[in-house]
Amino acid sequence: MTGDGLLRVEDLHVHYRLPRPRLLGARPTLRAVDGVSLSVARGRTLGLVGESGCGKTTLGLSVLRLVEPTGGSIVFDGVELRSLRAEALLDVRRRMQIIFQDPYSSLNPRQTAGDIVRSPLDVQKVGSPAEREERVSELFSLVGLRPNQRNLFPHQFSGGQRQRISIARALALQPDFIVCDEPVSALDVAIQAQILNLLCDLQGELDLTFLFISHDLAVVQHICDEVAVMYLGVVVEKANRKALFRNPRHPYTRALLSAVPARRGSRKSERIRLEGDIPSPVNIPRGCRFHTRCAHARERCRAEVPKLVEKQPGHWEACHFDTSGGTG
Repeated sequence: MTGDGLLRVEDLHVHYRLPRPRLLGARPTLRAVDGVSLSVARGRTLGLVGESGCGKTTLGLSVLRLVEPTGGSIVFDGVELRSLRAEALLDVRRRMQIIFQDPYSSLNPRQTAGDIVRSPLDVQKVGSPAEREERVSELFSLVGLRPNQRNLFPHQFSGGQRQRISIARALALQPDFIVCDEPVSALDVAIQAQILNLLCDLQGELDLTFLFISHDLAVVQHICDEVAVMYLGVVVEKANRKALFRNPRHPYTRALLSAVPARRGSRKSERIRLEGDIPSPVNIPRGCRFHTRCAHARERCRAEVPKLVEKQPGHWEACHFDTSGGTG
């Protein structure tokens, strides 16, 4: 990936020990994130895509240490976050924020919009009360909300307006990096476009870096510079946006892209339908995790775990074979 790597994740694991299914039985382990390495360049957007349950949101939360990793490294602007405690971690969190998926449940219904946006400034004790109020006014203008809406409560706003409040709250502390956890999936299509355009404008204006989590490939194609595809806790393919959408290599990526409606004037590829459900992260298949649903699976796939390797310049894939039909 190009540019200065603001965030680097190396071999990250997030495992959960579950209750024993029976007395004296072994405690099963849910491997939500199971050895992910990636980086996000400063001022760029990395898209993280995959089906529900693949570990995208857990990875995003663990990067912010809202969920504690069980292994691996998280380096933000040269600082290893897993080594930080208490005040040191609080200082770094001023530079790292999150926009949650659901604008209906992520806002406190008992607070006014102005209080919600000001809350990070209050927690971090930034500036005087007058300076905080001035900052809230700036943020309302920045995200396209009117000053007279500051005293309204969340239920008095539309879904798109609520997400603008969430964006304003995330920007309050002037962060460098924002995790966008499916920020438009709960919105109507027309409103989605408005919020995506707002995020793009803010990124250019404020030099923001995004980790953009989504299951919607059309949204990812619109906003992201690089894309990493996750399946069952691991990354199976990553590349820049143009390379991934023009020449998807991994069978799973090609199946996801085949479900995206074709743009006007472009040729629609044949729909690839995956058989069966994604396996449980408690009982992960041996070998390639995708082999239970892959039409190209062979005996090697059932026995040997494929490594994520660079098959073409800047294009990484975890597959034993070249099934893409391209070169590499």
